[in-house]
Amino acid sequence: MPRSDDTASRRRKLRREVPSTVGLLADAGDFAAMRGYRSFSSDGPADYAEYLRQVEALLRSLAAQGIHTTVALFDPGEYAEYCAEHDLDPDTAQARTRFTADLAGSGTGLPYTGQPLEELVPLLVEEAVRQATWEYATTLLADVGACADCGEDIGRASFERAAEALERLVAGAGPGHHHVVCSIPSAAEQLLAVLHAEGAADGDRPPRIEGREGLDFVTVLAAGFALGGPGGLVLRSTGAGRPDRVHGWRLDRGRLVPLSASAVFNAYCTDAETGEPVAPEPGVEYCPGYEVDDPAPPH
Repeated sequence: MPRSDDTASRRRKLRREVPSTVGLLADAGDFAAMRGYRSFSSDGPADYAEYLRQVEALLRSLAAQGIHTTVALFDPGEYAEYCAEHDLDPDTAQARTRFTADLAGSGTGLPYTGQPLEELVPLLVEEAVRQATWEYATTLLADVGACADCGEDIGRASFERAAEALERLVAGAGPGHHHVVCSIPSAAEQLLAVLHAEGAADGDRPPRIEGREGLDFVTVLAAGFALGGPGGLVLRSTGAGRPDRVHGWRLDRGRLVPLSASAVFNAYCTDAETGEPVAPEPGVEYCPGYEVDDPAPPH
């Protein structure tokens, strides 16, 4: 028979093969909501600061054992809905464990690599917003239906147009680092996508765009095309030895229309809330947009 210490060693090695998921409450409000469950508050941390210290100690312990750990946002509202949908008692550790395990498949978690929680929490919130935006934009594209004239799926056609427009947009910006923001108002919420791309200095290689960022951006822009309402797009390029350049476009009836240099200046140098003028940034050139969209879109 194997010795007990050998068996324990094998179990520890096997445990390192099993990934973990830790659900994290994003703020004191979420922590207070979970404190309403007796099984959570009994013998648990008394305040959010102590909760964060305990979670961080747990994460460090798992990392010290060589266990890969994903951290995902634990939303109390979604948890209550999940328990109602699956007929679970929310005031149990088993229900919280099951919900946390399902979070691992949602795609909104981030790996723990030893970073402080004050750095990890904002990244998790950003990731959750990104995922929710992509899901909502995807739903909009799926629900828009077919063209009454030709029968083509408007959502699919809009996605293809948006992908082509993004290629022309980044290629036209030339070499340097490009920061692009697309904003689309919709009935339920404001859709916002941010993209970072690198243009090659030699011009022979295609611009480098992060895969997930590119998908999110194209989906949001496609939703703007399909909805046919207002919206806007701003590109800021940074390169060595030259001022930053800012270009802008507006969405008009499902098409990206380049803005003039003065319109870009006015948009950048006006407070969005008060409408008051804002001093222009030093070292920034406000430039007109350029053609990136089909001049005669089919829908």
